[in-house]
Formats: sequence, structure tokens, C-alpha cells
Amino acid sequence: MATAAPPTLTPETTPLSHHLFTRIRLATPSDIPHIHKLIHQMAVYERLTHLFSATESSLSATLFSPTVQPFHSFTIFLLEASPTPFPFSTFDSNPFFKPITKLVNLSLPFEDPERDTFKSMDDVTVTGFVLFFPNYSTFLGKPGFYLENLYVRECYRRMGFGKMLLSAVAKEAVKMKYGRVDWVVLDWNVNALRFYEDMGGEMVEEYKFFRLTGKALEACGQTQ
Repeated sequence: MATAAPPTLTPETTPLSHHLFTRIRLATPSDIPHIHKLIHQMAVYERLTHLFSATESSLSATLFSPTVQPFHSFTIFLLEASPTPFPFSTFDSNPFFKPITKLVNLSLPFEDPERDTFKSMDDVTVTGFVLFFPNYSTFLGKPGFYLENLYVRECYRRMGFGKMLLSAVAKEAVKMKYGRVDWVVLDWNVNALRFYEDMGGEMVEEYKFFRLTGKALEACGQTQ
């Protein structure tokens, strides 16, 4: 029996005349060029380009392994947008994750100045991503997810796309009976702080974030 095509999304009954079809799917190795560009844009936005040294080669070698299943190691959801419904594709038959599609109504016509740069296929543009991986809470006695990055390109912000990405991670955590999702936010990024609080995130004031890297990491590793 042939695989049935997914139901076609249609615009809701509304006076709004502009809309985007969106899809959240698992990233694949072929998405590395777009992922690299998104991470660089994020570094620029966060004023941290002096820490950015990732290359397409390093991302490809470390993020995608043929022996690792999604959600049990580094996992990336890509968010895409299209002016037309998404056709049935191999993404829909992925055994680990069925893409999430949603119709987003807009009050004004929309133009993406970087559409060609982030084009993933005909009429489909990469708009953002979230990267996460398992961690563990000894207090809960349960695994969880650590959210390393969540980024939406500037022209697609304030459309609910960040909520869609975070919700997709939370939904997977609930499905896997994980205890929580953790992440950190730059202290000056008041928009992000407000966004995460509105999504139900709890700011944990009693903890401080520490890091070992570079020479300090090497020195610590040589301590007897």
C-alpha cells in the first residue's frame, strides 16, 4: 500500500491575506552549510564572534554520526518556511521524528532579503534552528535535554517561530518522559529573558555558569 500524503494545510478563515507555511524537521548532513551560517549570525547577534571558530567541516564531523540516533545525542530541528504547502517528502517518513507543520497568518506582505542564501529547496527557506542534547538530573533521577542554541533569523522574529521551536523540544522531552529542559541566556538579552519567562521557563538565580576551555582546560587536565 502506498504511503498516504500528509493532509494539505489551507488558510484559516480570516481577513488576513498573507501567510507562510512552516515546517520543523530533523536536520541532515546536507543542511550543514545553512546551520553554519545560522550559528555565525547568532554569534554576531550575541556579540560573540571572537569566540566563533566552527567550520562546516567541524560541524559535519561532530554533529552527525551514522551510529547515533536523534534525541540520544546532538539533535537539530530546522524551521523552514514556504509560501506554498510542503509536498510529501522523505522527511515525512523519518522513523525518528515526523515533521511539524503549521500555517502562520501575517498582517502584511513579507519579504526575506536572504531568501536565496538560505534556500533549502524550491520555495523553501531555512528560518531558524534549535540544537539540543541529553543531560541528566541526579536530583530528579531522570535524563533531560540541554538546549545549546535556539535562533530565529531577524526577519522572521515576532512571528511565533521561537515558540514553535522550544515547544517542539519540550514535546519530545515529555514524550521521552524526561524531567526537564535546561538552557542559559545572556544577561543583557532582555527580549530572550522575557520570551523564555513567557514560555514558562524559570530563572534559577542560585546557580552560576562556569566553563573550562583553551589553556585552562588543558592545565586542569594535567592536574595530578
